Amino acid sequence: MAASGRLVAVLAGRGVRAVRDVYRLPVPDAVRVAALVEISAAAAALARTIVKLRHLDLEQVAPHVTDRADLRAVLGRGRWLPTMTRHVPAPSVVLSRSAAGRRLVAGSAGGGR
Repeated sequence: MAASGRLVAVLAGRGVRAVRDVYRLPVPDAVRVAALVEISAAAAALARTIVKLRHLDLEQVAPHVTDRADLRAVLGRGRWLPTMTRHVPAPSVVLSRSAAGRRLVAGSAGGGR
């Protein structure tokens, strides 16, 4: 796994784990789906905000995501189809919060904003 892919996995790991926990809750399906929609809506809104404020080109982000279709759908330049379902594996990369922060700072020295 490339360094940037590993960093993305570390940063997304907690969120993916939390979403998988919600997915497995013994609650009515409508409630579970509503909770997952709320989570994804919040994440998508934050991603769109960063893209807009920092004027990111999608080609800068594309190498770091698993599926480009998701990138375009989340950022509002594509669409999800009912057939776009797939297994979301449990995160395999786990670092402590301080270790992830150190990697993030070390890895972004050359080009953040």
